[in-house]
Amino acid sequence: MGTPPAGDRGRRLAVPSPGALADRLGVSPLTVVLGVLAVAAAAAGGWWALRTPAGPDPAEILPMAGSVEIPVPAPLSVPDAGRIVVDVVGAVARPGLHELPAASRIADAVAAAGGLTPEADRMRLNLAEPLADGSRLWVPAVGEGAGPEVVLPTTGTSDVGRAGAAGGRTGAPLNVNTAGAAALEELPGIGPALAAAIVEHRQRAGPFATVDELVEISGIGPAKLEQIRPLATVVDP
Repeated sequence: MGTPPAGDRGRRLAVPSPGALADRLGVSPLTVVLGVLAVAAAAAGGWWALRTPAGPDPAEILPMAGSVEIPVPAPLSVPDAGRIVVDVVGAVARPGLHELPAASRIADAVAAAGGLTPEADRMRLNLAEPLADGSRLWVPAVGEGAGPEVVLPTTGTSDVGRAGAAGGRTGAPLNVNTAGAAALEELPGIGPALAAAIVEHRQRAGPFATVDELVEISGIGPAKLEQIRPLATVVDP
């Protein structure tokens, strides 16, 4: 074979054999082989030490979705907006105690009681009048006069005692013919405007002959009169 061109000789890398390398280093060929193996072993050990350790299979440590019970918080309870109990009597289909929302009016109580009977005097009712807890709604019949008597409690602190004390007569009903506006405001459902209207009506038309005449004042309907009647009286001044 001929000598390769000079360009080819520059591009070839001559790798010496272990024997030639041993002659150059002045050692035996076995020493060269052992050295190469030691370098290879060191390189392999370094790679093994620096490699990222293989972690466990996620499927082995993570539970399946169906195997874990996830607690579900109970829904928040909605607070009660408030309820009232009203005693509906008179010309209704189902008289008695009826539970209603706190913002109910006379129309709601009449509906809860099954509606008006044919004998009911609708024109004496203010269906838009609001109701209070523990109030009594009397639905009059046509031609019926005063409503049924209300029995008052005999023990404990009652509205009768408070109203009587406000009128200067402890334990007695309030005389609407002589009580001032401040005392009249102690009656259930009577605010400053209605108290002033009672005083004005009394001065203009004279003393009330009966408690029932309070319905002549705008803002006092049969339901409110039923709350007032047990706590009020009329005595000529």
